[in-house]
Amino acid sequence: MSKTYKNLFEKVITIENLIDAYKNASKQKRFKKAILRFDKNLAENFLNLQKELSNKNYKHGTYKFFTLYDPKERKISAAPFRDRIVHHAVCQIIEPIFDKKFIYDSYACRDIKGSHRAVKRLQKSLIGLNRQTDRQTIPLYALKGDISKCFPSVNHRILTKLLEKKIKDKNTIWLLKEIIDSYESGDEYNELFPANSYFRIKRPRGIPIGNLTSQIFVNIYLNELDQYLKHQLKVKYYIRYVDDFVILSHNKKYLHWLTEKIRIFLYSELYLTLHPKKIRVFPTYLGIDFLGYVIFKDHIRLRARNVKAFRKRLKRFQKLYLAGKLDEQKIRESITSWLAHSEHADTYNLRKAIFGKPLTAKDKKEIKEFIQSWSVEVKPQPFPQQTSDRRDHKPFGQFRLF
Repeated sequence: MSKTYKNLFEKVITIENLIDAYKNASKQKRFKKAILRFDKNLAENFLNLQKELSNKNYKHGTYKFFTLYDPKERKISAAPFRDRIVHHAVCQIIEPIFDKKFIYDSYACRDIKGSHRAVKRLQKSLIGLNRQTDRQTIPLYALKGDISKCFPSVNHRILTKLLEKKIKDKNTIWLLKEIIDSYESGDEYNELFPANSYFRIKRPRGIPIGNLTSQIFVNIYLNELDQYLKHQLKVKYYIRYVDDFVILSHNKKYLHWLTEKIRIFLYSELYLTLHPKKIRVFPTYLGIDFLGYVIFKDHIRLRARNVKAFRKRLKRFQKLYLAGKLDEQKIRESITSWLAHSEHADTYNLRKAIFGKPLTAKDKKEIKEFIQSWSVEVKPQPFPQQTSDRRDHKPFGQFRLF
């Protein structure tokens, strides 16, 4: 019988835990208006928040909504700052409890995991499986899947039951339910699902993209799928990052069989639906598009649309910079972010072609010089393609994007 936990609520609401939560919630955001307002009466706000929690008359605040495009549209929900402190306070106590039960190959929102380790792990599996056989005689296949509107679909009742399996503390469950019930996805995505589907008829549902708690909640929720695949179906080569997953096998029919097993399990046990356009079985020598990269056994490429979008973004940045409408710092932050992402792929030649030298995210001085060079007119040059051979590091020359 799995271990259960009691008396967690007292740990959640201690001043020490709330202070740590405050520090984590405000990290790199010290001068945001909401944080500055909280800071004006910091001691009083801490004591009031602790008192509300202790007396169980705490009520979650109202969300603010905005949309991000990265590149697909995502509706982000921003909770008030004092509620974000509560989210951190809760996660600091319960996350270690649940993380122990997660499978090794669940990579989202966990310490010493993340998307880049997931990509490297997938490539390592490709290398190992390709060594076992000749691709020309026995191809290796991938099953790649995605859950349709995962966060808006999470059922509140099922999630609460999963939390109650480990946490036998009524006060902690009360607080977790207060956070869960603070959001409901409504009818926004109804048109994507049949009228009699569980998405429509099983309510309340939905956890907000933007809450720290939602990250651990979705891992707890989809851990049921992980356990089913690893321990009941004995799937060996399986990797999941949030609602994206990949399974490898030399047996194509087996992967099609698994697809139906996964579809049935998700729908009947978790009220989730596989995305009909994002579930497929294909030979791995075509490359596996996963977490912003296209992964092969001997090299990793960036998605073509990522490179194209970055090229357009630099052109737009240059125009705004020369017009005095965009400051250098924001441009540096964007370039540094892209470089940090691109460095995990075989992009030596690509980065050299764009910047004149293979810059990395740590090359702050060179990034600054690159931006300042925009003041000099540069003749347009052909834009090079990514090389697929990681050993080929011959320079393309001094290319620019504009």
